[in-house]
Amino acid sequence: MRNVTLILDDGSRFHGKSFGYEKPVAGEVVFNTAMTGYPESLTDPSYAGQLMTLTYPLVGNYGVPPFTFEANGLPTFMESEKIHAEAIIVSDYSERYSHWNAVESLADWLKREQIPGIAGIDTRELTKVLREHGVMMGKIVFDDEPDNVPEAQYAGVNYVDKVSCKEVIRYNEGNGRKKVMLVDCGVKSNIIRCLLKRGVEVIRVPWDYDFNGLDFDGLFISNGPGDPDTCDAAVQNIRKAMQNEKLPIFGICMGNQLLSKAGGAKIYKLKYGHRSHNQPVRMVGTERCFITSQNHGYAVDNNTLGADWEPLFINMNDGSNEGIRHKCNPWFSAQFHPEAASGPTDTEFLFDEFVKLL
Repeated sequence: MRNVTLILDDGSRFHGKSFGYEKPVAGEVVFNTAMTGYPESLTDPSYAGQLMTLTYPLVGNYGVPPFTFEANGLPTFMESEKIHAEAIIVSDYSERYSHWNAVESLADWLKREQIPGIAGIDTRELTKVLREHGVMMGKIVFDDEPDNVPEAQYAGVNYVDKVSCKEVIRYNEGNGRKKVMLVDCGVKSNIIRCLLKRGVEVIRVPWDYDFNGLDFDGLFISNGPGDPDTCDAAVQNIRKAMQNEKLPIFGICMGNQLLSKAGGAKIYKLKYGHRSHNQPVRMVGTERCFITSQNHGYAVDNNTLGADWEPLFINMNDGSNEGIRHKCNPWFSAQFHPEAASGPTDTEFLFDEFVKLL
């Protein structure tokens, strides 16, 4: 294992060892407090451009499941067709793994997909730095190649364009099925699985595709990486669709932000984001609280919601917006991930609510 140093923009340095693919890399350093689910997190397109720190100390002990694909083209156990995070940063990497469904080690998978992984980092200290300072850019440099220093930009980059599909893809085509138009901003596979499980046809289109001329019964806006302000084309298309006040619309994560923008609200960047399996959210107007899986760095400013809109969920930790709904029309969204994968499935009922509206 070669020695590596993680260098943050504020000058902080963390020393560790490389266990993944050996190349220097730069990106936005973020932390995720989930205890499990590294195969799902690494393949979540929302991590594009980011160096993912896992705060749970032991990582890799259950290996990696097979990268098999279903007949419909969706991966069986992963959230997309490849790893999207730029690198993974852990405290203690387990070289031995044991799990009924594992076919390779985390290290072997990272090497195969040419993604760096570093271990031996004090991830508690790193997380404290990120919590105090906020997320920041960082780079992983190999100690025996001190001059090979990578550079990267995160702010202002349209990562959605990098991860969205490039052509229209149809799932579950059939006569008489309700059609859901899915705007792919970096959709996780389990969102598509949750829709297909409910017997609808899904028409998946690129993030900037003008779908308004097509025939469909409901609009779904997916999760995705980066800054929603780089996705104006999607906002304009959603706004056009909203001219039909009876059209059901459901957004998740980035979809919550884009629906809010289409409704006139503003977005801001959170200090260190929400990336975990245990974010408590309350449904506004009730005492119902749900434990949710989350992965986002931006949030909707509740104070900028128009008179026709209201918050649907609120984060119990910091009071930030976790979803919106229109007061009259069948339009709603969640900032968290009801489809989980990985994480708690307490809120999967939101897919039922959406399909009922079709």
